[in-house]
Amino acid sequence: MSPRGQTPAAVAKSMKKRRRWPYVAVVLLALGVAAYAFRAEIGLKLAALQAGHAEAAAPAASMAAAEPRLPTITVAQAIRREIAETLVTTGTLVARDEILVGAQIDGLRLEGYLVEVGDHVEKGQTLARLDRDMLETQALQNASQIARADAAVAQVKAAIAEAEANVVEADAALARAVALKKTGNATEETLISRQSASRIAAARVEAQKQNLKVAESEQRLAEAQRREIELRLARTEVKAPAAGVVARRTAQVGQIVGMAGEPLFKIVRDGAIELEAEATETRLHAVSIGQKAQVEVAGFEEPVEGVVRLVEPTVDRDSRLGRVKIALPAGKGLRPGLFARGRIETARRDGVVVPQSALLYGAAGTRVQVVEDGRVIDRPVKTGLADDVGVEILDGLNGGEEVVARAGGFLRDGDRISAVKIPTAQAEAESARAVSGGAGAN
Repeated sequence: MSPRGQTPAAVAKSMKKRRRWPYVAVVLLALGVAAYAFRAEIGLKLAALQAGHAEAAAPAASMAAAEPRLPTITVAQAIRREIAETLVTTGTLVARDEILVGAQIDGLRLEGYLVEVGDHVEKGQTLARLDRDMLETQALQNASQIARADAAVAQVKAAIAEAEANVVEADAALARAVALKKTGNATEETLISRQSASRIAAARVEAQKQNLKVAESEQRLAEAQRREIELRLARTEVKAPAAGVVARRTAQVGQIVGMAGEPLFKIVRDGAIELEAEATETRLHAVSIGQKAQVEVAGFEEPVEGVVRLVEPTVDRDSRLGRVKIALPAGKGLRPGLFARGRIETARRDGVVVPQSALLYGAAGTRVQVVEDGRVIDRPVKTGLADDVGVEILDGLNGGEEVVARAGGFLRDGDRISAVKIPTAQAEAESARAVSGGAGAN
């Protein structure tokens, strides 16, 4: 055996492997040299390419440094259009005129009611009925009293006729006695007797006439009682004093009604509803009777046309608000108690209008930033009417001039800008969003 106990075959194999290692090392070294050379070449090319880009970018950088970029600002054109100023008020729908309907007689029981809440009633329509048995009994008693009074009057009149006949007879007897006395055929006592009889007959006539007055007065009293009973019978039917809509019913069958008690019904006259709204004291002077209004009612998709009916002459000293009443058309399904918002048109005319966001307010007054030849110019203006999107310019700006659509403090008088024109309608819409939602600057 060979050294270290290896066989001859194993030793030959080991020597063969040792002879291959120099060739492998040479191959690896050649590959490493080739890779290094390729990497160096690539690095040189990249350096040259970057140098070329730097040389090309140097003139552009110098030009940018020489001419700074101008800020891009949106501008809108002042246009002449019709503008309407509105006053927004809020309030509650109320009945224009409420009628309280109660019993006009005391102490009677309510037999039944004939209408319900929401029913439309006409003038004179019966709303409820009261018990009338007692009154009908009184009416029968009164009828007998009237008949007795009529009979008494007739009897007295007959007595008067009899007394007048006695007067005629007594006067005739007196005349005969006078004539006989002149001829001596009658005594003085007979003449005096005939004179007394005549006076007694005349007195009886006067007495019967007085009895007639008493009988006639009793007859008139009975007639008056009859009319009173008829009136009370008529009042057992509770009727509507005017046409309208029943807004409330407190009538209950079986209750004892009275004139001093709670009203049985509440009626909205003609179903007329109005908006009772409040306006600030600074704008109340612009509201007058007859102005048109758009009323948005809770739960209604479309606004309701209204007209200012009343402007109260006083202002609440605590809230500093005045009340305005806007009449609304009947038959729209409106109900008292609903919340509503009214827009009252206080003025309308043609004028030069700019978006609301184009105005700047300061200690020196109101101004706009006019754009001329790419330069900003601060200009004071006098404003007029205002609507939801625009403001009327009374003085300081002409139609067709361009202004910064959203004026801001970051622009100064004389600044140069890059103006971007947008349609006026778009500018006003953006202005409305900015006012309502607090949109940012340009």
